[in-house]
Amino acid sequence: MARRKIVVAMMMHETNTFSPVPTPLASFRPLAGDAAIEEFRDTNTQLGGFLHVAQEIGAEVTVPLAAGAHPSGYVEKAAYEDMCDAIVGAIRNGCDAAFLALHGAMVAEHLDDGEGELLRRIRAVAPRLPLAVALDFHSHMTAPMVANATVITGYRTYPHIDMGETGRRAGRTLVRALNGEVEPVMVWGSRPMMTSTLVHAPSRQPMKDIMDTAIAAEARGAVLNASVFGGFPHADVPHLCCSAAIVCDRRTDAGRALLDRLLDLAWDRREAFLYKGAPLPMQIAHARTLGEGPIVLVDHGDNTASGGTQDVMSVIEEAMQQGLDDVVAGPICDPASVARIVAAGTAASVTLPLGGKVDMPQIHLAGKPLTVTGKVTRITEGEFVVTGPMATGTRVRMGRTAVLDTGPMQIVVAERRSEPFDLGVFTHCGIDPRRKRFVLIKSRQHFRAGFEPIARHIVLCDGDGCTSSDLRLFTYTKRRKPLYPFEAF
Repeated sequence: MARRKIVVAMMMHETNTFSPVPTPLASFRPLAGDAAIEEFRDTNTQLGGFLHVAQEIGAEVTVPLAAGAHPSGYVEKAAYEDMCDAIVGAIRNGCDAAFLALHGAMVAEHLDDGEGELLRRIRAVAPRLPLAVALDFHSHMTAPMVANATVITGYRTYPHIDMGETGRRAGRTLVRALNGEVEPVMVWGSRPMMTSTLVHAPSRQPMKDIMDTAIAAEARGAVLNASVFGGFPHADVPHLCCSAAIVCDRRTDAGRALLDRLLDLAWDRREAFLYKGAPLPMQIAHARTLGEGPIVLVDHGDNTASGGTQDVMSVIEEAMQQGLDDVVAGPICDPASVARIVAAGTAASVTLPLGGKVDMPQIHLAGKPLTVTGKVTRITEGEFVVTGPMATGTRVRMGRTAVLDTGPMQIVVAERRSEPFDLGVFTHCGIDPRRKRFVLIKSRQHFRAGFEPIARHIVLCDGDGCTSSDLRLFTYTKRRKPLYPFEAF
C-alpha cells in the first residue's frame, strides 16, 4: 500500500482589533519543510500533535508553512495572502489529506474571517479533500469554517495545555475516515453572548460543566469529537459569540441534541460569564495583606496573549507607590530601554523612562513611561525551552533581555513580547520566582500553567491596556446585534 501524502500546515494568530501592535509576515517567523518539522516535532503544539499522527500512519509529510504570531492587531494583507498561497499551493500540488493548525480568531486587514477564507480557497482547488482542523478555545466559529472542513476540534483547556492532544484528536478522526471506519459530518451553532476570558476557563465554573459534558460525550463514543469555544472578546467582528462544533458519524444522530444542550447551558449562565473587576489601588492594597509569597499579581489589562503591548506601567507604578518589596516584575517589552541597558553594561546604574512607548488610540490611551532607577544585574539573549505543561518543548525567543534591580523590585525588560506562562521568563535570567514575595506578570489565564503551582495567592489586577476586561473602553462597530451583555434579552 502506497504511503499517504499529507499536507501539514500551521497559520495561527489571535487578532485583537483594538491593538496598535502591527502584524506583518515577519511576526509569524514562517518556517517550512525540514526546518518546520525540526522546530515542532515532539512539542505540545497543534503541529506537534499532527506530526505525531502522521508518523503513526507512516505518512509522507509536506509542511509548506509553520507560522504563528503573538496576538496583536490586524494581520497585514500581504502577510495573509503569502501564507494562504503557500498552503493552498501545496494542496493544489496533490495530497491525500491535510492537517491544519489554525487559531479561529484571525482577522486580516481585508477580511474578518481569516480561517474561513483559507478553507474556502482550499476547497476551491480540492473539493473533496479530507481536511482536519485544530482550533484554539478562543475561536469564533463561522459557517465557512464548518462548511469547508471535514473535522474540527478545539482546545479543552485554558491555559492551553492540550494543544498537542487537540491536533491528535482531529488527526486521528480524519485517519479513521480515510480508513473507511467513519463518515464524519459536522453540526455547529452559537449563542449571541460574549464571555470574558478571565472567567470562562474550562477548569472552573461556569464553563466546567459545559466542557465536561462535551468531553464525556466524545469519550464514550456518542460523537466523534465535541468542542466548545469561548470566543475572543477583543475582536470587533460580526461572528463574535460563544459557539460549539460537534463531529458525528453520518450513521448516528447524536450531534444536534448534544450541541443544543451545550449551548443552552452556556446561555442560561450568560451573566456568570462576565468579569466584575475592582479599582487597581484596592487590588494592590489587598495583596499587601496576604502574608507569605509567592503572591502572583496578574496584570490582565496588558496581556501579550490577548494582543497587549506589554509595556503599560500602571500596575508596576501602583505597586511601587504602595511600597511593595521583594518583587519580580515583567517581562516589559521595551526595545529602546534594552538598548540603553545593554550599552550601559552589567553592574551599571541607569535611570530611564521604562515602558509606555506605544499609544493605543482605539481605546484613547496614550503611552505613559515610568521613570525608573536601578542597577543592571543581568543581560541575556532571552531564549529558553519551555519545560512547563503549556507548549512544552517549544523555544521562547524574547530577544535581548535585561534585569533592572531597583532595590524593592527586579524588573525584567525584553526586546520582544512574550506571554509569561512558563517560569523560564524569570529563571533563564537568574531569578527564581518561587523565592519572591510578589511576582508581577502580564497575563490573563496562561500564567496558571507555570505560576499557579508555585503561588500561595493570586490577585487579578485591573491595569490599563488594550486587553482590559472593561467593555466600556471598546467601540464595536461590526458586532452582531443583539449581543449580550450590550443588549438585554
